[in-house]
Amino acid sequence: MLEARNVGFRYRKDSPWVLRGVSLQVEAGERVALAGPSGYGKSTLAKILAGYERPVQGEVFWDGEVLDRKGYCPIQLIGQHPEKAVNPRWKMEKILRECWEPGEELLEKMGIQPSWMTRWPIELSGGELQRFCIARVLGPKTKFLVCDEISTMLDVIAQAQIWQVLLDETRKRGMGMLVITHNMALAKRVCTRVVELSNINQL
Repeated sequence: MLEARNVGFRYRKDSPWVLRGVSLQVEAGERVALAGPSGYGKSTLAKILAGYERPVQGEVFWDGEVLDRKGYCPIQLIGQHPEKAVNPRWKMEKILRECWEPGEELLEKMGIQPSWMTRWPIELSGGELQRFCIARVLGPKTKFLVCDEISTMLDVIAQAQIWQVLLDETRKRGMGMLVITHNMALAKRVCTRVVELSNINQL
């Protein structure tokens, strides 16, 4: 369903390649972990696969068509810095309902407290903000999740809670998921397949 074909990326013509010759395919309902050392371009690839960056070489395909992020994209990116993904001038209820109206059951599973709704982003911790960022991308039109180190700000109990929600949603809805993480134990527990970026990035 999601495929990168011979993707290459660098920030300027005279700068080194961040990614080069990357090909990766994730089928519908598959959960793939992308592992690799720091500096290998994992986060850059996440942005490219979600349509936030255009590759310099190659293409990204969604369901057989070149990925186009016009309107609501079925691929949603959850980053590792939730404070960068929210509007600091909006209260949390408006941020959460920007894309859709999540039900009370999902909010409860995510551990989102009703009292947080009237707060500003600066009044919440990074882990609390991340719960909102995850909940708001789980709308009915979402078909694929790209998760970039999403649980680094959460304690162990919260991590288990969040990943269980994501596993339940992906299984129930047949969603695909790409998980970028340094935690190989997590990757093996959550995902159906682990891919080493060093093996697909031909620098």
